[in-house]
Amino acid sequence: MKTQFNIGNLEFSKPIVQGGMGIGISLSKLAGYVSKFGGLGVVSAVEMGSNYPNYQKNPKAANRQAMEDHFKRAKEISGNRPIGINIMVALTQYEQLVKDAVQTGYDIVFAGAGLPLTLPELTRDSLTKIAPIISSKRVAKLILKHWWRHYEVAPDAIVLEGPLAGGHLGFKPEDLVPERLAQQALPSLIPGVLEEIKPYEDLVGRQIPLIAGGGITSATDVRDTLEAGADAAQIGSRFVATKECDASPVFKEALVKAKQSDIEIIVSPAGLPGRAIHNHFLEEVKAGLRHPVNCPINCIKSCDYKTAPYCIALALIAGKQGDLENGYVFSGANAYKITEITTVKALIDELTKELSH
Repeated sequence: MKTQFNIGNLEFSKPIVQGGMGIGISLSKLAGYVSKFGGLGVVSAVEMGSNYPNYQKNPKAANRQAMEDHFKRAKEISGNRPIGINIMVALTQYEQLVKDAVQTGYDIVFAGAGLPLTLPELTRDSLTKIAPIISSKRVAKLILKHWWRHYEVAPDAIVLEGPLAGGHLGFKPEDLVPERLAQQALPSLIPGVLEEIKPYEDLVGRQIPLIAGGGITSATDVRDTLEAGADAAQIGSRFVATKECDASPVFKEALVKAKQSDIEIIVSPAGLPGRAIHNHFLEEVKAGLRHPVNCPINCIKSCDYKTAPYCIALALIAGKQGDLENGYVFSGANAYKITEITTVKALIDELTKELSH
């Protein structure tokens, strides 16, 4: 089994992609160190400038500056290795953020939480690679067909996120019950997506690598994912529990302390189901005690503060800063298996130890 993988001319010595986690969980420090040690580090574009002094007055300007600053810093840490950025399609500023990412020089844009049907248009004539994040064979087929019909473009890579992933999920709530989850193990979803990719690889005369993630926590999970046909494994929660992660120590500890019964499916103001660690804040949300009085950030297209149960941006910013009275922690389904905070290098070594050279 190969231990390295490529996305076009971008080469990685380890088949590990770190999931882009917002708000402010994966920024330059985490992404930079993941790339430094052979994987692909990915920052999240969601409200990147939330800790900048001018954020309250001018969030757009703060976020734009942060996008540049974190790219530069991640490149410095990694020794100029590739750095990716995750941009949610559901964001109000999605189109502009993609254009800004291209202009800044990010090596690859990952786009999910919605269908990134216009991504080839937004990155036209650039060197930036593009990778849609999908949840099923059906969605892979839809995006591949649309991109080819409208732009004669195929993705540079595809990310398959299974139903055990953390954060926003591309599944219906009824697919996230235990009985259905048992039928949708990540390795079983991979062959169908590869089937959809193959004709487009023939059309463009190059490989379209498949990165698969959702619930991957161990070296055995990584090996099983690659043996099922994926080229790399995407991992989120385990990278949160590293010294280099950009989140507060309180946020990281919440993951380490979480029991299996603490991890629940919630309904996000983004209109998608999400997976998070149960806490008092989420209890108040369920009791209807957290209604926003205005929309301070206007971050998500589908969110109307008049009907939203809470402001997700403020909740995730609070969570990242360790204020779990006013926020919460997104996590993968298997985060309860995390028992310690380690380093990025030690984690990558551990995750790839079962792969033969």
